[in-house]
Amino acid sequence: MPPSSIAGAVIVHAARVLLIRRAAPEGALVWTLPSGKVEAGEGPSEAAAREAWEEAGVTVAPVVVLGSRLHPVSGWRVVYVACRLLDGVAYAASPREVAEVRWASAAEIPDLVPGGLYGPARGYLDRL
Repeated sequence: MPPSSIAGAVIVHAARVLLIRRAAPEGALVWTLPSGKVEAGEGPSEAAAREAWEEAGVTVAPVVVLGSRLHPVSGWRVVYVACRLLDGVAYAASPREVAEVRWASAAEIPDLVPGGLYGPARGYLDRL
């Protein structure tokens, strides 16, 4: 992955997806999946698991890459990785980056995420 890629962790538990509220929103992008840059020497799955820990304090196991796209708001190449929650209670683990965390139902997504979740990520939530 080029260093400009972002990995997003799609963590679904009890029919809800974990979202974080960015401390510094990027335009209309306030609530997002735990996500961040893929660092040198790691793949998107490792980056998604690391970001889930760093931003939300949860330990996850990557399951499958759901797909990637050029994000319509940020312009970053985002790779979406479905992850299984292993341990932890979600909280704003990095107050510099994260103001709040929330387990959101599918019905809440339109109010929180302008344009909704990336199609394959939404499909993953709906299947679980």
